[in-house]
Formats: sequence, C-alpha cells, structure tokens
Amino acid sequence: MDMTRRAALMTSAAIASSVLFPMRSFGQETPRKGGVFTVHYGAEQRQLNPSLQASTGVYIIGGKIQEQLVDLDAKGQPVGVLAESWEAAPDGKTITFKLRPGVTWHDGKPFTSADVQFTAMEMWKKILNYGTTLQLFLTAVDTPDPLTAVFRYERPMPLNLLLRALPDLGYVSPRHLYEGKGDIRQNPVNLAPVGTGPFKFVQYERGQHVIAERNPNYWRANAPYLDRIVWRVVTDRAAAAAQMEAGQIHYSPFSGLTISDSARLGKDPRFIVSTKGNEGNARTNTIEFNFRRKELADIRVRRAIAHALDIPFFIENFLGDFAKRGTGPVPSVSTDFYPADNGPQYPFDKKLAAKLLDEAGFKPGAGGTRFSLRLLPAPWGEDISLFSTFIQQSLADVGIKIEIVRTDGGGYLKQVYDDHAFDLATGWHQYRNDPAVSTTVWYRSGQPKGAPWTNQWDWTDPTIDKIIDDAATEVDVAKRKALYGDFVRRANTELPIWTPIEQIFLTAISAKARNHSNTPRWGSSSWHDLWLAE
Repeated sequence: MDMTRRAALMTSAAIASSVLFPMRSFGQETPRKGGVFTVHYGAEQRQLNPSLQASTGVYIIGGKIQEQLVDLDAKGQPVGVLAESWEAAPDGKTITFKLRPGVTWHDGKPFTSADVQFTAMEMWKKILNYGTTLQLFLTAVDTPDPLTAVFRYERPMPLNLLLRALPDLGYVSPRHLYEGKGDIRQNPVNLAPVGTGPFKFVQYERGQHVIAERNPNYWRANAPYLDRIVWRVVTDRAAAAAQMEAGQIHYSPFSGLTISDSARLGKDPRFIVSTKGNEGNARTNTIEFNFRRKELADIRVRRAIAHALDIPFFIENFLGDFAKRGTGPVPSVSTDFYPADNGPQYPFDKKLAAKLLDEAGFKPGAGGTRFSLRLLPAPWGEDISLFSTFIQQSLADVGIKIEIVRTDGGGYLKQVYDDHAFDLATGWHQYRNDPAVSTTVWYRSGQPKGAPWTNQWDWTDPTIDKIIDDAATEVDVAKRKALYGDFVRRANTELPIWTPIEQIFLTAISAKARNHSNTPRWGSSSWHDLWLAE
C-alpha cells in the first residue's frame, strides 16, 4: 500500500474543533440590502433546471432561480413555498395542493396549476432522476382552477413521503416555455432558467461563471437582500481556497475544498467551516458495478472487491472524524428507517477476496493480474479522488488492475449514466430523509437511460423491485420501515452497489454572511433571506 498514514488528512481534529460551535452570534442586526455573494462552483453539470436533474450541483444554482412546492424549515419540517397548503384523501390516492396566489414567472407570466401539472407529468414522472420512481404511480394532475393542483395516484402515496421528497423533487418549470417546443431535455431554457425565485438568471459562461440578479417582483416582502449571486467555476480546490482567502469567493459548499484547506480556514476568524445546514443531505461513498462486464455480473467478484478494501484503514488515515463505516443504502442518521439488521457486511479479508476470485474462475495470469477494469471517479470531492486511488491500490493486491479515468462533471454523468462507458464508478449517494426520495432509485430497474444517479448498471432484481414499490405506497409507518429493512438486507446481499462509508458535508463560508446554514438543506435552498454584513 503506497498511501502513508495521515497522508491526506492529518487535520480532522482541527476541523472538528472549528465545527463544534460553528455559528457565531451577531446579536440583533438589521439586514443590509445590496452586495454580491460569490460561490465556488466546483463541477459543472451542463444543466441548471432542478425540475430535470436532482443534484446539489444543480440546486446550488437552480434553487435560487426556480422554486418548489414545499421546502424544509429550520426544524426540518415541510413548509409551503409555491404551495400554501395540502391535503390527502383517506385512501392516499389523491393529494390536493392549494397554490400561492400572486406569483409570477421572471418573464412576467402568471404561475398557475397548469405549470405544476405539466412539470409533474412531463418532467418529474418521465425525466427527473429520482422523480421517475417517486412518481411511478402518478396517473394525472387535475387543475380545477388556476390555484389548485390535484395529484391522482394508481397506488397510495404516503403524504409524509411526498412532503419529504418535494424539497428536492418538487421544483416547478414554466409550462409556456416548454410545451410544444421539442425535446424537453434539449430546451435552451435549461441553461438559462426562468423561475419564480428570488433571483433571475442573467448569464452562463461555460467554464467561467453563472450570474443571477435580484428579482424585483419576488412574492416574499422585502426579499431578497442581495443584489446578485455569482457562481465562479473553479475546478482546482486549492485555487478555490486561495480565492476565499483573497476575498474573491464567499462560500464553498458540499465539501468543495481540500480537507487540509477546510481545516486551515476553520481556524481563521474570517471564515466559518461547519457541517451545519447539511443535515438534509447526508452522504455515503459508493462503488457502482457495471453488470455488462461478465466479471462484475458474478456476485463472487463483487463480494471479493468489497472484501479487498480495508475501509476502517481508509477512514482513519484519510477522512478522519467526519466519516464512519457505512452499513448499507440507508445511513445511520436516518432515525426513521435505519434497520436493526442491515444484512451481510464485507469486512476486510484479502485472503477471502482472492479465494472468491479463484472460485469465480478468474485466476492470476502473467504478472499476477486476473483482469483489468476502468474506474470512473466522480469529480465532486477530494474524498472521492482519494478513494479511487485507494481502490486501485487495494485491488492490485488481489490481482485486479484498475485504470482510473478522470473526467469533468458533465463527462462523468454522460459516461456512467448515458453511455454506460465504465466498469466501476465511485461517487456519492445523498440520502434525503426517506429511502423513496433518492435511494431506492439506485436499485429499481426500468430507469430512463441517462437519468443521473439511478440504476444504470444493467441489473434487474424483481424481488427488490417489488419491495421498493410496496414500500413507496405503504401508508402504515411501521410496515414501511419493515419493508425498508427488507430492502437494505436484499441490497447488501446482492451488492449491485456498495456503500461502505458514511460522511457529512462541510461548508466553508465568509463570516460576513448572515442567515446562512439555517435550514437542513441550506446550500440547495433559495437564499431569499441571505445577506452580507459590511
């Protein structure tokens, strides 16, 4: 093993000390109007419309421009945004939303239930990753009047599930700019979004920046405070930290900086480095297997790969205090759904890994190599890059040669989820309050080709499909939890994806920022109340 002890992190305790009491009290300050808030945008995704792509990389921009029906408040409870109220029928098959009056799109057109109907049926149900599974049994959205949207389901939709999903999977797009204008995915509005949010899109210069300005007709009184938000594309994490120190960037979200830079900035009184505001976006590191490769279609090979990785060593030496051993697709932070029994685990055992590979018929050849695989790491965070190198070195010890293929964000999404040009992929799975929101879609078959962070592995398991569908439509809370226990155990047994590490995102932000990190998904939220002190 070439990696040396504490080679990448040696500073987790320093980060821990900076986030123990991460928020500072500034007393009763009067919000200041004006100012430009500059954001580190580390990985472009060639998409800005959150109605079509669920991703923190999209929400960080699109969530300021477009709005959803429901968001989460400071306590993590559903709160209306474009919807003012909601009600479910006793059978769970009809959910009615009363919409907010007096809201207009940035082009001046009125927001109505027709926009909700079109977005739900044509985007959420047919295209949106995660949305396609969530809305699998949605049959229609009725619009009895401009401010009422009635969702009708073939099978019951648990109201609490839908409300927990809509903060991420409930963004609405303007019907008049999409209907009858060709392929929704190719509509130029996706890169120049029109929304109802506090900020209006101005410009997107690929590889340079995205700019949005204050919406003077925003429906919230006196909001927003900022004049402008600028997202600066900076793919070099060290350069982003240097720009923060120079005052050119105010905020780096979602663990966008190197671990050592986060530790250093956390000691600087000009910055706050914290996990606060990321509670709704817990994440696990993943290894995804492409079943189109005969070697990976053999469960013995997948289990051998898992056994070949010394995960506790990697966590201790490279991630530190903000990571722990993962136990399955539902992380331990999920108090509602984490099962008592997670099923099979895969402790480090190099001899067992070699034995499984031998049994599968892949014995060492010349130079000890059994076969070679291409590994694509997602370019989202330093930990993913470190983990890919760790995988490469660990698997070499059992005779699997790994070629690491590094790409930008758009290239990674296309090669893994559209072209399927990978053998192994490693990135993040983000857990969003309920397994049906963003987790089970990684396992359920039948996902649209090209939908990011969905089952594109060419893996089908009718048993797990049924468990997923039954759990997503079960209104009894105890029965839903039991079904998700079955789901976790089945997923860990079949191992189409392995989730060996749990983490929590770090935020680095200027101490001049006010009203930041005040909701569980703050980086993805609208920032209507964010302001900068002088």
